Amino acid sequence: MSLIYIQKVKVNQAAFEAKVRQISNLLGIDPNWLMIIMNFESGGTFNPAIVNPVGGATGLIQFMPATAKGLGTTTAALAKMSNVEQLNWVHKYYSLKAGKFKSGEDLYLYNFFITAVGKPDSFVIESKNLKASTIAKQNPAFDLNKDGQITVGEWRVALRKILTKLIKDKSILDMFFEKKNSDRRIF
Repeated sequence: MSLIYIQKVKVNQAAFEAKVRQISNLLGIDPNWLMIIMNFESGGTFNPAIVNPVGGATGLIQFMPATAKGLGTTTAALAKMSNVEQLNWVHKYYSLKAGKFKSGEDLYLYNFFITAVGKPDSFVIESKNLKASTIAKQNPAFDLNKDGQITVGEWRVALRKILTKLIKDKSILDMFFEKKNSDRRIF
């Protein structure tokens, strides 16, 4: 099966695809889940050096500076890597919860705001160091009711709307949101 968005990868395409498949196998996820997240987070470029000017998130999955530091690197170092090299850090980030992701949506929520994973839809996405209003201002597409905060439920609805516009293949979209049958609780 061909990977969604693989044609957008302009350098190291074959090596990139092989690495995405390898990582996905190790994580126990569908490789299209990673491709969907990387496409969205990199603005459709798959550029490992892309930087969000608001907050300094960098790369394929938009590593925040604190996240990069926690993994043992920096966003500056990540930006200098090839797309294939940076996939090693993508793997390292997600490997902490390998085997626990029940859907692409779960994987993406882990990427978007790790502490929101496993929380009810009413949970307001914020932390003691990051106000809900700051998160909403930086991610206006997810603040559907424009109240200056994003709940997990609001994030889920917004993500589905956004991806429905971007992904025309309904089977891939359904696969991204479908929960795997599992007795394990996520996280």
